[in-house]
Parts: sequence; C-alpha cells; structure tokens
Amino acid sequence: MIKRMKHMTNNGQRQGTTKWKGWSGFATIIALIVAALFMYFSLDEEPDIDRTGFIPVELVRTIDGDTIKIRYDGKEQNLRYLLIDTPELNHKQQGKQPFAEESAKRNDELLKSGKLEIEFDIGGREDKYGRLLAYVYIDGESVQQKLVEEGLARVAYIYPPNTKHLDPYKDAEKKAQQAGIGIWSIEDYVTNRGFNN
Repeated sequence: MIKRMKHMTNNGQRQGTTKWKGWSGFATIIALIVAALFMYFSLDEEPDIDRTGFIPVELVRTIDGDTIKIRYDGKEQNLRYLLIDTPELNHKQQGKQPFAEESAKRNDELLKSGKLEIEFDIGGREDKYGRLLAYVYIDGESVQQKLVEEGLARVAYIYPPNTKHLDPYKDAEKKAQQAGIGIWSIEDYVTNRGFNN
C-alpha cells in the first residue's frame, strides 16, 4: 500500500510537471505573439517629440505669415517667429508683397489645426517692439520649418544666441529654393535684405 501511494504520488508529480511544461510552452508562445504585435504597431508610430520647454498658449489671431497674437502669461501679446521672414501684407514702400497672402493664410491654417505651443530660445525673449520672440509648434511640429519647407518664408533675422533651430530651417530653405516653389519661383525676389517686387 505504501509502495502504491508512492507510485501515485510520483505519477501525480510527473503529471503535474508535464501539465506545467505544457502551460509554460503555451505562455511563451502567447508572450512572443504579444511582443511581435507590440513591435509591429510601434514601428508605425512617430518617435516621441521632446517637449521640454514647450509652453501651451492660446491663439488670439493670426496677423501675417510670421506674426501672431497669443494669450500668454495672462495677457494678449504679439509674437514674432524666430529665424524666419515672410512677405508683408502691407509693406511701407511696396504694399502687398507677392506670397504675403499665401503665407498668412497657410500660417493661420497650421495654427488652427492642433495644439499650439511656443518655445523660447536662450537669448532675449522680446524684440525692440515688445513682441515675444519664439518658436511656434502645432502638435509638436515646427510651424516655422513648415512655412520654409513650403516656400512661404525665408530664413532671416539670425541673432545669436537665438539659433537653436537654424540648421534644420536652412536645410528646408535650400530644398525649397532648389525646387523653385513659392517665394523662390520669382527670380531675384528673395534677397538677404528681404523681398523685392
């Protein structure tokens, strides 16, 4: 009888071990499937954007292609985009410059398409007119860079140390110029001093 009980216990242990091995293999397969699915779906996602220093603000209105009015720090303030220049809607000598309306309209479209945030650089935060100087983002993407990419702005007003994003803007400008789009489609329109009619 004792031998028989021992045999049953051994059989029970063997059976339990076999059952455990079966469940262990099944769990491993499930874990591999879950890991594969996770990897597959994370490949489609954009990499996380470093939003350190980004400040959420509210758009009051779009003034032109490179200037907006925002609600920041409890009050309405004008903000001038760092490192870019767009044609003027009401230039003192030239009136409305070519692509001024297009840049203002595109700026407005971008600003109303998602979450608006700004980022200050390490230098002064205001220009001589009291306007804030900052980089502008919609859902983490640079509005300045988008305008330059689309040929609606030139890289300008480069005053160190406010040059954090100068290189990507310069690269975007070069591509737009080579493609001859927007402001680059008019010969000798863009100069290092601005825009010529």
